[in-house]
Amino acid sequence: MWRLTREIRLIIGASASDEASSGDGWSGRPGFENLGDRLVLIRATLAGSPDAATDYVRNIQEVDRAVYRIARPLLVQAIAQQRPGHELPRVIFQALRDAWPGATLDRLSVHPTPFVSFEARRREIPMVRFSHQFEFSAAHRLHNPHLDDQANVHAFGKCNNLHGHGHNYELEVMLLGEPNESGVVIDPERLRRIVQQRVVDPMDHKFLNLEVPQFAQLNPSVENIARVIFELLVDATDAETRPRARLASVTVWETPKTWCEYIAPDLADQA
Repeated sequence: MWRLTREIRLIIGASASDEASSGDGWSGRPGFENLGDRLVLIRATLAGSPDAATDYVRNIQEVDRAVYRIARPLLVQAIAQQRPGHELPRVIFQALRDAWPGATLDRLSVHPTPFVSFEARRREIPMVRFSHQFEFSAAHRLHNPHLDDQANVHAFGKCNNLHGHGHNYELEVMLLGEPNESGVVIDPERLRRIVQQRVVDPMDHKFLNLEVPQFAQLNPSVENIARVIFELLVDATDAETRPRARLASVTVWETPKTWCEYIAPDLADQA
């Protein structure tokens, strides 16, 4: 089986066209010139096998046209009514489910900003995923306290430097569940406070090995950082959302080229 993902870039505003041929979704840099306009990304993932004649899972022009025709009006309506975005991917997913015969809509995500996304997955409906990104800067030294100095230098090279080195970390926190009666998985402001208090404040501009207790005897690799952050957040986020929703995963970017996702153990098979 193949999975094909297409990102459609929609401009919502007075100057935007309802037609896919307007260039909003076809070009790499859609026209975005008026301050009153809004750019929203939709990512559709189709599962299936390539067509024998075209070798396409689906022609991406067909994907674009269906999203413009079916999804864009729903998005415009939701923005006009100022509805929470948490339910939107589920609504759009259901509307697009049969738009591409021969291919299965597997995932649908809506990205109203570069830092927030809402996602529906075929096997999880009626639940949706809500993710929010955060940033912090910290230093660390890659060092396993259970190895001797020579073994640490061999394993980590210059990253074992006694005085450490720094990263501008990016953090994505993802929750999975059904929106509540207000249409949200978790109040975004409450989530921001939890992450600020439990992760950003304790770790930002700190030397992780020396100033964060969780890493006193734990090598602060990006893998361990992701797991520790998950453990720092899970009780607080679950207290806000259980049994309706829960913390699904934590992803940490160490650099733009290196990141690690830690998935809740009981959800690992669904990733």
